[in-house]
Amino acid sequence: MIRSDRRSFVKSLAAGAAAAPVLSLLGPLRQAFAADLERAGLATHTRGSFAQLRSAYMLDPKVTYLNHASIGTIPTAVFDARSRYQELCEKNPWLYMWGGAWEGPREEVRAKAASLLHCKASEVSFTHNTTEAFNVLAHGLPLGRGDEVVFSSLNHDGASVCWSHMAPERGFTVKRFQFPVSDVPQLTKADILNLYDEQITSKTRVLVLPHIDNMVGLRHPVRELTELARSKGVEFVAVDAAQTVGMMSVDVHGMGVDMFAASPHKWLQAPKGLGLMYLSESVRERVHPMWVTWGQRRDGWRGTGRIYEDYGTRNLAEVLTLADAIEFQSRTPPVEREARLRELWEYTHRRAMEHPRTEWRSPHSWELGGSLYAVEIRDKNITEVSEWMFREHGIVFRPFRSQELNTARISPNVFNTEEEIERFLRLATG
Repeated sequence: MIRSDRRSFVKSLAAGAAAAPVLSLLGPLRQAFAADLERAGLATHTRGSFAQLRSAYMLDPKVTYLNHASIGTIPTAVFDARSRYQELCEKNPWLYMWGGAWEGPREEVRAKAASLLHCKASEVSFTHNTTEAFNVLAHGLPLGRGDEVVFSSLNHDGASVCWSHMAPERGFTVKRFQFPVSDVPQLTKADILNLYDEQITSKTRVLVLPHIDNMVGLRHPVRELTELARSKGVEFVAVDAAQTVGMMSVDVHGMGVDMFAASPHKWLQAPKGLGLMYLSESVRERVHPMWVTWGQRRDGWRGTGRIYEDYGTRNLAEVLTLADAIEFQSRTPPVEREARLRELWEYTHRRAMEHPRTEWRSPHSWELGGSLYAVEIRDKNITEVSEWMFREHGIVFRPFRSQELNTARISPNVFNTEEEIERFLRLATG
């Protein structure tokens, strides 16, 4: 919808819903969203038109955004869809929050998210982010003395701190092993499997790993690691997929994992404050919810992912908008999206390898990487470079500075260009 027409459109829908509260408004609102895409020339995306996609976002034209791994930027059409839901809700807050008018639409969104993850709708929970999902697991799994949770230093704090927090209370132990970050460019799939094989013991009940880590962009061979863990008696395999859902196709059933958590505000470019969690049926039988109100015994909730959402009032407008974000991304076939991201990866990899003042610190193989990579600028403090480049040139990337890393983490999306990557390298090394 054109923004000036949105208010009258929402008002007419609200009037109709007041007369028939059971009416699902998902159809008309989806039609309005589709019209927005058509008017903006976004019926479909192809690699040849990706650069023009930038105009579909609300980014400041002075900003070169290379930091989608931290937080994505929402498309204007998705933002407007969320505004329509929120405005409609405020016309009659009780009806849309508690009156059941959006119960059906919410479950349609759940089904769409399940299709994205290649799982059942009953296995999907709407969380607020990946951190919340891992807290649900750490608080709810039946762990105790003699049990061990294993993960590496590549894990994000959001998937790690919760285990250390719960360990003293429950009596289990946490083993955080140091991942050889300096060796990442040379590692093979077999090397990664061997690293985890050395750390898993007869006490290990939980293995936690990132699908793609947020520092150097190593893509873990999840299916093979899960098979390895099972062969050694590990009961629960939990995956942090904040950096892959929306970047590439995922298949949680094919991976064989027990838990899979994502933050759609990154690569799916959904509203902030929205997460997805997959829990297999066998794990749901054993994981107690972290909080409860009144829905635990409700028909249709028992045994499903809904029981982990039982915390009362929720911003349903942002939940419904997830379907629009998925639809926006689906206008690009996954194979086309990954091909474009790979083109940008190949360009940056080649230029970083050629330049005398840069060093590539991520996997040299796309199959072990993704659209998130680390480039070291020799003889410069990357934090200072980051601050200067944003202040003077509007370039946004994530600096990592530690004993092992002094790197710029670049995470472009499909609308970024080789020219932007080249400008970044020229300024960073100048």
